[in-house]
Amino acid sequence: MSAEAAALRLGTTVAKTAADIWLGGRRRQQERHLPLAELVRVRVPGLRLQRSVERQFGQITDAVFDRLEPYLEHEFRGLDESGRQAVIDAVCDTFARADLSDEAVLAADANAAELIRRIAGSVPAPVGLNEAESRLYEVLFAECVEYYVRIVRSLPVFEERAAAELLARTATLGAEVARLLERLPDRSLLAPDGTDQDTAFRRRYLELVSRDLDEVELFRRTSDRAAGPRVRLSAAYVSLRATGDDGSRRRTVRSLSRLRPDMSDWEEAGAESSGMRVEAGLSGASRVLLRGEAGSGKTTLLRWLAVTAARGAFSGELSDWNGLTPVFVKLREYSGRTPPNPDAMLDGIAGPITGIMPKGWVERQLDSGRALLLIDGVDELLDRERRAVRDWLRKLLVAYDKVRVVVTSRPAAAGADWLRGEHFTAMHLDRMSPPDLAAFVRQWHQAVRELGDDLPCPVDDLPLYEQSLLTSLKDRPHLQSLAGTPLLAAMLCAMHLNRGRQLPRDRMELYRNALHTLVHDRDADRNVPSAVDSQLSLSDKLVLLRDLAWRLSDNNRSEISVEQAAVHVGRKLRAMRHLDGLEGGQVLDQLRHRSGILRSPAEARLDFVHRTFQEYLAAEEAAEEDRMGSLAGRAHLDLWRETVIMAAGHANARQREELLGGILDRAEREPRHARTLRLLAASCQETLPEVSDGLAVRLEDAVSSLLPARRPTDPPALAAVGSSLLRRLPRSLGELTEKAAAQTVRTVALIGGAEALGLLTRYAEDMREAVVDALVEAWGYFDADAYADEVLAGVPLTGRPVTVTHSGQLRAVGRLPGVDDLWVDYPVTDLTVLSELHPLTQLSIVALRGEVDLSKLMTQHSLLRLGLGGRASFKNAEVLGELSELNVLHLSYHCLPDLRELRLGPKVNYLSLLNFDASLDLAPLAHERIRWLNLHAYVLCLPQSAHALLTLPLLWHLRLTRVDVAAWLKGGTFLPSTVRGVSLRDCALPDDTAELDFPGVKVTFE
Repeated sequence: MSAEAAALRLGTTVAKTAADIWLGGRRRQQERHLPLAELVRVRVPGLRLQRSVERQFGQITDAVFDRLEPYLEHEFRGLDESGRQAVIDAVCDTFARADLSDEAVLAADANAAELIRRIAGSVPAPVGLNEAESRLYEVLFAECVEYYVRIVRSLPVFEERAAAELLARTATLGAEVARLLERLPDRSLLAPDGTDQDTAFRRRYLELVSRDLDEVELFRRTSDRAAGPRVRLSAAYVSLRATGDDGSRRRTVRSLSRLRPDMSDWEEAGAESSGMRVEAGLSGASRVLLRGEAGSGKTTLLRWLAVTAARGAFSGELSDWNGLTPVFVKLREYSGRTPPNPDAMLDGIAGPITGIMPKGWVERQLDSGRALLLIDGVDELLDRERRAVRDWLRKLLVAYDKVRVVVTSRPAAAGADWLRGEHFTAMHLDRMSPPDLAAFVRQWHQAVRELGDDLPCPVDDLPLYEQSLLTSLKDRPHLQSLAGTPLLAAMLCAMHLNRGRQLPRDRMELYRNALHTLVHDRDADRNVPSAVDSQLSLSDKLVLLRDLAWRLSDNNRSEISVEQAAVHVGRKLRAMRHLDGLEGGQVLDQLRHRSGILRSPAEARLDFVHRTFQEYLAAEEAAEEDRMGSLAGRAHLDLWRETVIMAAGHANARQREELLGGILDRAEREPRHARTLRLLAASCQETLPEVSDGLAVRLEDAVSSLLPARRPTDPPALAAVGSSLLRRLPRSLGELTEKAAAQTVRTVALIGGAEALGLLTRYAEDMREAVVDALVEAWGYFDADAYADEVLAGVPLTGRPVTVTHSGQLRAVGRLPGVDDLWVDYPVTDLTVLSELHPLTQLSIVALRGEVDLSKLMTQHSLLRLGLGGRASFKNAEVLGELSELNVLHLSYHCLPDLRELRLGPKVNYLSLLNFDASLDLAPLAHERIRWLNLHAYVLCLPQSAHALLTLPLLWHLRLTRVDVAAWLKGGTFLPSTVRGVSLRDCALPDDTAELDFPGVKVTFE
C-alpha cells in the first residue's frame, strides 16, 4: 500500500464518520452505516445541494490526506507491504468500532485526548502488530481522532447539540465538579513524574507552536483594531535561496547579493531562480550556521521551520524532518544573561504551559535526536556574549550530539567559520532574484486575501494590484535591487497596496514612507478616534521613537522592559513642553498599540518589529542630536554598521563631513581597523545625497586603497559605491593577480547595468582559470541572452563546468558551442531542451520534478558522465542502458527506488546511489562491470541485501556515506575479495576498529 493510498483511505474514513454525525442525526442510527453518497441522498434534498455536500466532505478528505501523506511517506519506509496494510486496517477498524457519536464527543468535552482515552478503554487494541507497527498505529489513530474532533466542532449542528448537552448537565453540575476535583491529583500533566506523559505534553506543545508562530503582521495595519491584521506564515512563506558548500555539491561558497535585472522568465509557471533552495541546503547537514543580511528572512525561516516541524508537514528535501520537535530560542531574550539550560528553552515560546512540562522533557527530546534546535540572532548580542553563546552551544552539542541545529546571524557578527570547530555547515541567504521576487509578490497578495474587509481595496481587485506591481518592477530595474530582501519586498508590496501605487526611489525613502504609514498615517487617514483625539503629531511620535531606538542601540540592546521604556518616554516628554501633562506609560501604550512599529516579544518586554527600523530611527536620532562623533567612534563595530550607513543619509552637509571624515581619519590612525573602516565609508555612498569636493576626494582615495578587490567580502561593499566605481576599475585585468582579477569581475557583476556588461566583455579576454570561473558565475546577474552573446561567446568553455540556474540560461546555452559540461541547478520537469544543445560529455540535473521522460537523453549520445537528482519519477528509464558512451552515473534513489528498473550501458563502471534510506534493496544490483560504487544515504541506515555486493566481480573501490557499517559487519562477509579501497564518511563504525582491518584493503575516513 502506497502512502497516497493509505492517506486517502484514512481521510475518507475520518470524513465519512464526520458526515455520519452531521447527516445521521441522533435518531437515525441505522443511517450511519450507509455509504456517504447514499447517506447524502437520504438526508439532503435536491440534487444540487447533494452535490455541494459531497464536494464539501471531499474537501475534508483532501485536507486530512494533505496532513497525513508526507508523514506516511516517511514512516512507511521502515515497513513492508503487509505491515503497512495491517496498520491502516487497524486504524480504520478501530474507527468503525469506536463510539464516535456526538454524545461520545460531548461526553469527552470535545477533547481529543480524553476521547482517545475513552476509546482505548472500550475498544480492544489490535493484535498481531509488531512494535514498529503498533507505534505507527497509535500515532495515526491519535492523529485521526484529533482531526475528527476538530472537524466535528466546526460542523453547524455541533453548537446546537453542545448547548443542549450543557443544559442537561446543569442538574448534576455539583457532582460533576466534585468528581473532576477528585481526579485532579491524577491528571498526567500536573503530576509529571516519569516519561509516560511525554507524548501528551508534546502534542500540546506542538499545537501551541503551530498556532502561535504561524502568523505574520503586515507592515501597514488597515483596520481600526488595536492589533494589526495578521496573515498565516504558512500561507505567506516563500522559499529562499542560499549559497554554501555542504560537501556534496559542486558550487562556490559566496556571500554576494544577487541583482540580476533579467525579468524575462517571471511569467513562467513555477519560475525558478539561481542558487540552491535553502531547504535543499538544510537537508544536507545536521548543523547549519545560516547567515544573511538585515531583512533577508532569517527569523521568518526559523519560524516556518518550527511551524512545519510542529505539523509534520515537511515535504521534498526536508521530508525526513517530520517527527522532529522544534525548540525555538531567541537569543535577544538572553542579552545580558546566561543562555538557557534545556529546561528553560521553551520559556520564550511556550511559557504558559512550561509549568506542566514533565521533568526532563526537553532533555529527552534533545537526547533522542528528535529535536530541532532553532537559535535566532547571534548578531543581536555583544561580542563577549557571542563567545558565551558559542561555548554554551559547544557544551550542549557535546551532551546531545544527535540534535539538529540551525543558528542564524548577520554575516558581520559571525564569519562562515564561526562554528566550524563544532562541525557546522555555513550557508548564506542570498538576495531575491527576479523569479524569487515575482513569487514573493504573488504569494504576498495571495496571503493577504485572508484579511477580507481589512484590506484597503476589494478582494477581487488584488490581482490587478499584483500585476501592476510586477509590471512596475520589470520596467524599473532600481526597484528590483530595492526589493532584494523579504523585509523590503513586503514593505514595497504593502506600500504599493496602500499608497495609490506610489513606489519609492531608494531604501531610505522606503523606510521613511513605511514608518510614516505605520506610525501615524494609517490611523489619521481613517479617522480612528484615538488618532483624531491624540495630542501627538507624527513628528512627536517619531521624536519619542527615535529617542527610544537610540537608547537601545547606545546600550547595544534590541529589547527593553516596558517599565524602563516608560521611564525613558516620560523623561523625553518632559523636554517636549507642548505636551505637558502626558504620562510616559500612557504615551508608550499608545505607541505600542497603535504605531505598528513596537511589539511585545514577551510579557512586559518591548522591542521594534524589526531591527532595521531600530537602526533607521537611531541613525535619524544621531543626526538630530548631532552625535556623528559617537558614530564615528563605533564605526568599526559590526553592530553599528547599518546605523552608520543610514546616518550618512540622514545627516546634513556638515555632519556628513564629520562622520565620514572621522571614519577616514580613524582608518589612517588605526591599521587594525583600516580596511573595515574604509569599506564602511565606501558603503555609505549608497545613502549619500551629495558630498563636498574635498570629501569626495577622500572617499575616492579610500576606495582606491581598497582596489583591486581581494577578499570575497570586498565586492558587496565596493558595489555599494555604485556605477561611478566602474570608471575607477581597470579596462584590462592583465596587471592584476588572478585572485584580484576574479574579485574584480564579481564587483562589476554586483554593480550591474549596461556599462558593467561592456566592461565584462573586455574582461572576457582574460583566460585565467579563476577569471573564467568568475565570468561564468556572473552570468546570473545579467540578461541571459545578452550575456551569452557579448561575454561568454568568446570565453573558452570546453571542458569547464558551466552552471545554469534558470531556464533562460539553459536556452541560451544552445548558442554556446563550447559548453560540454553542464550543471543544471533549478527545478526541471522536461528534458526536451537537451535536443537544442551541442553535444555534451557531462550533464548533471540536480532538481528533477514530476514525471520525467528520459528518452530525451538520447539526443545527447556523447555523454560520458550523467547525474540525475531530485524527486521525480522516470518514464522510459531503460534509456539509461542505451547511452553507449556513458561510464559514470550518479542517481538519486528517489527517482528510481527499485533497482530492478536500472539499466546500465556497456561502459558504465562507476555507479553512485544518492539519498537512499533503509528501504533500498541492493539485491537487484547485478551489473558486472561496476568497479567504483558510491552509496550515499540520506540518513544513517543499512540498505537491504547488502550482501549483494559480493556478486559484483569487478568491484574495486567502495565509498560509503551515512551507512551503518557496524550492523553490516555483524551480518557476515563485508567486502568482495576484489575490493582494494574503502572510503567511509559519517558512518556508524564498530567499537573495535580492528574489525575494519581487511587484508590488502586501504580504509580511509573522510
